Amino acid sequence: MKLKVAIVGCGQIAEAHIEEINKLDSADVVAVCDLEILMAEQVSKRFSVPKFYDDFDKMLDAEKPDVVHITTPPHSHLSLAQRAIESGCHVYVEKPITLNFEDAAKLIQLAADSEKKLTIGFTYMFDPPAIAMRKLIEKGVLGDPIHVESYYGYNLSGPFGSEILSSTKHWVHSMPGKLFQNNIDHLLYKIVEFIKDDNPLISAYGFKRRDVIHNDIRDQMLDELRILVAGKSVTAYGTFCSHAKPASHLLRVYGSNATINVDYVARSVTVVTPNRIPTAVGRLLPNFGRSWQYFKCGTKNVFKFIRSDFHFFAGFHRLLNLFYESIINNSPAPIDYRDILRISYMMDEIFNQLDQGRMSQ
Repeated sequence: MKLKVAIVGCGQIAEAHIEEINKLDSADVVAVCDLEILMAEQVSKRFSVPKFYDDFDKMLDAEKPDVVHITTPPHSHLSLAQRAIESGCHVYVEKPITLNFEDAAKLIQLAADSEKKLTIGFTYMFDPPAIAMRKLIEKGVLGDPIHVESYYGYNLSGPFGSEILSSTKHWVHSMPGKLFQNNIDHLLYKIVEFIKDDNPLISAYGFKRRDVIHNDIRDQMLDELRILVAGKSVTAYGTFCSHAKPASHLLRVYGSNATINVDYVARSVTVVTPNRIPTAVGRLLPNFGRSWQYFKCGTKNVFKFIRSDFHFFAGFHRLLNLFYESIINNSPAPIDYRDILRISYMMDEIFNQLDQGRMSQ
């Protein structure tokens, strides 16, 4: 069975979707859609997609796709996903799934009631370092998780950041969480993997580090966020940072047996175990052990590169493959709906706290 896939929203991320779908044997992109017909036409020609539209409902009626990928700004996610599901389609939604928890719950309930699969772009959950980390945890290397540190760096001076700051009309400025809402899914889904509580205690502090230079809505956007999350047995600290260099992407998990460090940019996973050698000698050896681990990670990555198996969108590719397999085999979707909802709940709580903080200033 080969799935027919349609994409709505023809921005830059849509191109990444098409490229990764084209690598799979299980699906074909049959149509693209955008309110700007020229953008849809350009993407259609660039990637040899047979049809292009500027009317979403017309595309659904004409093409009858099995799967719809929604790569539009978040304000339209709920409406487009609902219409796709009601037309009989499975849906992949770019993050954030919707603008709030209530809408996320409504959408997930519709997908469940309609017996349609739904997933979201939590791509780093499926990156090679994340898979390697889970294998270590399954072997008992970590022991019981005790504390998690999730760090997500963002380059505010990069292409997308510059685009946000260049216009008051950019859609990021009209979201409840603004810049954070478009990014901190990547911070939070690493935390909920270890904190299983439905309603953990959350304390959030956000601030703006850059200078006020526009005197308009752009200056209202916060760019630094610190989050403390406390479950019954596991705690976590989350950092979203727009100014530290380099823009790192890290996870550290402290366990009862060892600590696991994950670097998503360098694609390395290392383990720190208790020092069992007394005296000063015991302080000399750990650095050599950690250097050896980094050497092995680097060597593994080099051989993957030589085999043309070292890809920027490796996690995205794996997520797509698993999602399509869940449709074909009628098996569970790769991302648990409960986790999607817990992340949506946490985001609502974080943004509410930030709003209250602004009002009290």
